[in-house]
Amino acid sequence: MPEHAMRAAVLLILLLVPSPLLSQAAPNCKEPSSQLEMTICAGRDYRAADAELNTTYKAVIAQMKAMDAILSPALKGAEKALRQAQRAWIPYRDKACRSYGFQARGGTMEPMLVATCLADLTRSRTGELKDIAGGMAN
Repeated sequence: MPEHAMRAAVLLILLLVPSPLLSQAAPNCKEPSSQLEMTICAGRDYRAADAELNTTYKAVIAQMKAMDAILSPALKGAEKALRQAQRAWIPYRDKACRSYGFQARGGTMEPMLVATCLADLTRSRTGELKDIAGGMAN
């Protein structure tokens, strides 16, 4: 399921929740007390992880472009390789997390499980990108 479809599923669940629950104070994500709060917090956590991934990716792509600029034509391809890797990783992440959600298929926990998986895999990928950037600095 594409990322936009995952987000749409979480949004749909939030739209189905009675509005009085949504108008209450923001959830305490340090100690959520309901499944709805846990799901909202997991979504926030994923969005934060995704924002960090995007920032890191942009920085590493810039490094790859700079590397390609100084390499001979026969050695260029760093930027293209990273773009291809990232484009392959995104569908993997989305499908892996969709399958992870099947532990609670159709239940109120499913969106939380998917969002938690998305956050975890996204943070892991961010770490991989930071490793690439660190290696290029040497």
